[in-house]
Amino acid sequence: MNKAQLINVVAKTTGNRATARLAVESVLDAIVRAVAAGEVVSVTGFGSLTAEERPAHTARNPQTGERIQVGVSRIVKFRPGARFKDLVAGRRVMPESGNCIQKDPKTTKVARP
Repeated sequence: MNKAQLINVVAKTTGNRATARLAVESVLDAIVRAVAAGEVVSVTGFGSLTAEERPAHTARNPQTGERIQVGVSRIVKFRPGARFKDLVAGRRVMPESGNCIQKDPKTTKVARP
């Protein structure tokens, strides 16, 4: 799914493609800005995005076999949430409609006699 397709899916819920585009772009922009600033973005049920620093190391040029020194770099890591992993692995049934990463409703406690 690309960004345009994502906007179309969100537009089905919002009823307006312009509103959906603004919502999707605003969320993505907020995530990118936060991770670039070094913050951890964590969405319950979906996952976490973090910026991590990779130390300098020696690598090999695959064409020439020559060893080269690679400097320190920053990368983005995504760690999917438990509910997301369970849905992908088939351990949890995908709901027909609604929010698939929303927490299950709390069960009512039965009073003990």
